[in-house]
Amino acid sequence: MGEIGPFEALYSSHCLEHLYPHQVPVALGEFFRVLKPGGKALIIVPDLEDVRPTEDALYLSEAGPICGLDMIYGKASLIAENPFMAHHSGFTADTLRGAMEAAGFACEITRSEGYNLIGVGTKP
Repeated sequence: MGEIGPFEALYSSHCLEHLYPHQVPVALGEFFRVLKPGGKALIIVPDLEDVRPTEDALYLSEAGPICGLDMIYGKASLIAENPFMAHHSGFTADTLRGAMEAAGFACEITRSEGYNLIGVGTKP
């Protein structure tokens, strides 16, 4: 990979779910690599912990109502216009923690409103 960094922090919001499962460790490994020791990674992904694959609206976003199917696969109307909006990975607090720890981060995971997980990873 490229020789960039080191950085004190990085921010990734609603990106990892667009990667295939085999790509997630690669991305997290690069996040870890580009940070200085003590650097922080703030990672936000959809929280699938209590999501069911239905068309029942869970919340209202700027893109319109979001249902369980949208959270799992990506917002259907957006995918129709741009297939890169499809979701290929999904996370719960435990799976995000496991992925971040496997990449080397010490991390804390918080569940927030609007079905989001917030992972704060620190590079030792």
